[in-house]
Amino acid sequence: MSRPIRLLPAFMTVGVWTLASRILGFVRDILIAGFLGSGPVAEAFLIAFSLPNLFRRFFAEGAFNMAFIPLFSKKLEAGEGAEDFARDALSALATILIILTLVAQIAMPALVYAMASGFAEDERFTLTTAFARITFPYILFISIAALLSGALNAMGRFWAAAAAPVFLNIVLIAAMLLATTFGWDIGWSLAIAVPIAGIAQAVMLWQAAAREGLRLTPRMPRLTPELKRLAIIAAPAALAGGVVQINLLVGRQVASHFEGAVAWLNYADRLYQLPLGLVGIAIGVVLLPDLSRRLGAGDREGGIHQINRAFEFSLALALPSAVALIVIAGPLTSVLFERGAFTSAHAAATATAVAIYGAGLPAFVLQKVISPVFFAREDTRRPFHYALVSMVVNAALAIGLSPVIGYLAAAVGTTLSAYAMLALLWYGARHHEGAIQLDNRLKSRIPRLAVASVIMGLACYGTALVLADALIMPTLRYAALAALIFVGMATYAASAYVLGALRPSDLKAAFAKPRGADT
Repeated sequence: MSRPIRLLPAFMTVGVWTLASRILGFVRDILIAGFLGSGPVAEAFLIAFSLPNLFRRFFAEGAFNMAFIPLFSKKLEAGEGAEDFARDALSALATILIILTLVAQIAMPALVYAMASGFAEDERFTLTTAFARITFPYILFISIAALLSGALNAMGRFWAAAAAPVFLNIVLIAAMLLATTFGWDIGWSLAIAVPIAGIAQAVMLWQAAAREGLRLTPRMPRLTPELKRLAIIAAPAALAGGVVQINLLVGRQVASHFEGAVAWLNYADRLYQLPLGLVGIAIGVVLLPDLSRRLGAGDREGGIHQINRAFEFSLALALPSAVALIVIAGPLTSVLFERGAFTSAHAAATATAVAIYGAGLPAFVLQKVISPVFFAREDTRRPFHYALVSMVVNAALAIGLSPVIGYLAAAVGTTLSAYAMLALLWYGARHHEGAIQLDNRLKSRIPRLAVASVIMGLACYGTALVLADALIMPTLRYAALAALIFVGMATYAASAYVLGALRPSDLKAAFAKPRGADT
């Protein structure tokens, strides 16, 4: 059965594990940068790895789960065959993905060309195609893992689903360390490790679901009325996911025509994905099953309250994170990535992209808060229409600006299209659904959080100037970066407290019994 969800404890569970995964992801990318730099092997692996992750947005945490979780949650709430529904969904999903994987093996050169046509001019194309044939089966295992994660989240069990991504980074890091120890080729070792990591995640979540009494043994797929309903809801979400992937494709196509840019944008993406994963994704994971449960119970007031608190928690972390990514992008990229084959010029190119992505972080995060408002109501059509507009904005900016600002056009397009998407989601949820109604507490705290973030940014800027020499010294730069981050955190916490943006009583209230828990 599902359990009433307390927003902050659940958010912290997901956030802590997401933070662990992102930190290990940093270690992974630091090792890739150190061993491979931004050369052809690095770019070939990054594109090959991005291919299964592209389709993952459809079949994993994307369209499929956005449709599956609300339906599964309502069946749980009503006690009406949730396990049978999940088993049918798993069987159908696995069948589709096995067919997709076989087709992709044949069509891989075309898929690689669609991802990075700039590679066709040199040896990167052949190497990427070979790597991608090995990495692509990851989509099957990670999508099964995502369905199991969605079911566990709907049941109010968050830790296993949040912990599973850690396995990916552990396996990839181990692959590189073993490769250097035994003299294996690092690029091939990474490619082989990807599907192994997917199997590890799927097995771990399968066992976690079984411990909760959810035993999803596969069976021959069958088209039930529930699966037809699932397909009807998932189709617009899949199209919306396709639009998002077109945005990513546009960015990668632009980057593939500038030597080293695919790697620079990937490492920049890793930096801004840390706060996005910690805040936005964690909130979205928790909020969707909770809103679905509340709608099923007729608790509209409780849903609006949870959305307000989700906005508040998200902005409390997203605003200072965005300012930090803009102000100290240089020290962050230099200290974290500049070593071995990754030079100071590479770090500088990455830092500029980090700052641009950082400017868009609030939009990325708030999209994760607002989207569940639609999905919980089984409305996937309007997000698709909004995504189409976002796609046009992104393509126009990324392609139109690339002759002027080069690879940075991809980052600018991503950031500005995120704000376009946010504006449309906000309008739709506020004026059509009536589900977003900002309460007085949130209205009073947004400007205070913004001011506290600006104060923190000024403190970070001044501290970075003082520590400029230490930040480039091999023996001191890690301690200097830690000191810089500590100054920023302390300044923000103090400013937010003095301004009344954050109060100790908020924490106590967040852990209290949620509104509507007894409905």
